[in-house]
Amino acid sequence: MTGTDDGVATTRSPEVAVIGGGIVGLSTAYALREQGVPVRLYEAGVPGTGQSAGESRIFRHAHDDPRLVAFARESRGVWDEWSEHFDVELVSSDGVLAIGDSALARLRVLDQVGGVEAHEIDAAEVAQRMPLLAGYSGPAVLDESGGAIRTRAAITALTGALADAVTTGEVISIDPRADGTVEVRSVTDRAVYSKVIVCAGRETARLARSVGLSLPVRLAAHVRLTFDVKAAGPERVACLQDSSGVFGEVGVYATPLPGNSNYSVGLSDTVGVRDDGTFIDPAAIRSLDKRAREYVTRALPGLHPEPRDFLHCWVTDLPWSEDGVAVWEAGSVLFVAGHNLFKQAPALGRALARAATGGGLRVELTPEARLGEAQS
Repeated sequence: MTGTDDGVATTRSPEVAVIGGGIVGLSTAYALREQGVPVRLYEAGVPGTGQSAGESRIFRHAHDDPRLVAFARESRGVWDEWSEHFDVELVSSDGVLAIGDSALARLRVLDQVGGVEAHEIDAAEVAQRMPLLAGYSGPAVLDESGGAIRTRAAITALTGALADAVTTGEVISIDPRADGTVEVRSVTDRAVYSKVIVCAGRETARLARSVGLSLPVRLAAHVRLTFDVKAAGPERVACLQDSSGVFGEVGVYATPLPGNSNYSVGLSDTVGVRDDGTFIDPAAIRSLDKRAREYVTRALPGLHPEPRDFLHCWVTDLPWSEDGVAVWEAGSVLFVAGHNLFKQAPALGRALARAATGGGLRVELTPEARLGEAQS
């Protein structure tokens, strides 16, 4: 449907716009489609190649906030629904191994929430579940229903399901109007929607400022390296979270790629950047790269020590937790921000779709709730 406003042709259909074609935006647009709501998704480039880039992410239930554990448990169920619907594996079945004292603290939170298959394991089972790891006999917890998210399979399935609802074009402005609708201008069009959901990663804060919101998003960058497995890929290999310090680092995450012949390793440390995206210290990214290689040499002797691939990503986190997530509302526009959201995307997308269609925003997703913050 097309109308005119000040003599300029303006598209008035479909009903809802989603801005950002990463995993959260795709999940939100797909959830709207599931409800039968007409939707258009704007993505400046190829869907899933921004902050959702890469071939693997960790799906874990363990968090410091019991509410986020429950949210992850819900999201895991949706991943299973999608896997059956699209007839493709979306989360591996090999679990997540967490080592270090913090793993035991988070296990207590998991037990408090319930409904998650997780338990402490001994050194023998550590070696069985994670055959690439050097000898380790400290605290260890296995999340049986966690695993490696098959990110490319998920992005491909959702993009295919949305088909021509995906529009390639950078959104340069959003403008709430007096009648409650929202005008969206991209580089190629101008359209009016009843609701707009912004899931645009580092661009979310910029678009929020255009409607008078200042989001407390901290921008940073990190690097993840992919290594080849020395021998044949093991039949089973868990994801790894290492906070132990035994191998020289206290914030490491690692995931197998499909086929288990490659393993991706990154540090939780990030590189500080200015508001315009320039690095405060350009050499810092090289330091993270070097530390990750050194960690692999010490901790993961089953991997070749030289990486075959690099992934550099923006990080947009919230001040109360590296796992924090929140949704801001400004009239007919919703803005979602947070970090480590890939695993939460299915449930988050459904919650955003519900909020955009009159069902209200879930209380735990409001900024005041500070979802992800450790609970005393």
